[in-house]
Amino acid sequence: MTKVCCFGELLLRFSPVANGEWIRQTAMPVFVGGAELNVATALANWDVPVKYSTVLPENSLADDIIGYVSDKGIDPSGIVRFGQRVGSYYLPQGSDLKNAGVIYDRAHSSFSELAVGKVDWEAVLQDTSWLHVSAISPALNADVAAACQELVAVASSKGITVSIDLNYRARLWQYGKAPAEIMPGIVQYCDVVMGNIWAANSLLGIPVDPEVHSRDQKDEYLEHSLATAEAIQRQFPRCKVVANTFRFDTPPTGLRYYTTLYTHGQQYVSSELLTDSVVDRVGSGDCFMAGLIYGLYNQHNPQAVVDFAAAAAFGKLQELGDATGQSVADIMKRQQNSIRFLV
Repeated sequence: MTKVCCFGELLLRFSPVANGEWIRQTAMPVFVGGAELNVATALANWDVPVKYSTVLPENSLADDIIGYVSDKGIDPSGIVRFGQRVGSYYLPQGSDLKNAGVIYDRAHSSFSELAVGKVDWEAVLQDTSWLHVSAISPALNADVAAACQELVAVASSKGITVSIDLNYRARLWQYGKAPAEIMPGIVQYCDVVMGNIWAANSLLGIPVDPEVHSRDQKDEYLEHSLATAEAIQRQFPRCKVVANTFRFDTPPTGLRYYTTLYTHGQQYVSSELLTDSVVDRVGSGDCFMAGLIYGLYNQHNPQAVVDFAAAAAFGKLQELGDATGQSVADIMKRQQNSIRFLV
């Protein structure tokens, strides 16, 4: 079978205990991650043939990381070697990547040295029928953004399905270009677009009601999701599927979650999922993206796709680390339990 290729920067996440406790413990957990690797890890775990593409330096640390990727059942043949360092970030335990507490340390990483003409994308995309990228990569600098557009253009010309996660990281867009100046040039080549109504506004200029969050009405969110999906498809005719996620904190430590999928003129809505506590917020959106790819790759019906993806993302909230270890059976069981609860 042809493979799903996930492309993006591999990152080491250092996860200190807050308030300086990590200093007293002389320890700090380290996780191998990055949004696109998280997607690849989930897909490999769900028996979807997958490869991973990134840029790593020629050193022993990178060798260890490539071994780790391979051990996960992911084909590492799309990894290119040049540059000097692996990017990383620091995120206190229990925090969200959108939280102000995140500290990035990815300047001058090997991946940040990408540029047009520097990688043979034809070779990277060999035996590939699906390419997955995210909005994180083009946020790094103008050269990386241009290389991302080069990649998706090559994939499109080869008839490869292209998906993108509109994950918006405001602290990364620091090179003098607004996201909406860059991202449409990439999304024009995409068949599947995942994000939320606010990310679509920030990255693509799709209108958003600034008061919808303060009213906090589910029916309004769903109407807005439909309008956003329709606007994306009008602006980007290649796009066939648009998915949006809605994740809200419920004090003191809980969370409310549901998602939508729009295709062929119809919006499908997942069950609403609730939890009183969260173990780790990192990687939940990546798990939803993996669930989308899993369902679409296996040609499941739209309602089954969005339900599986939502259940997978919700389950990831109870796992420590960047990538999910859930099996398909785990996720299906969660779906059945949520249906029984609703009945």
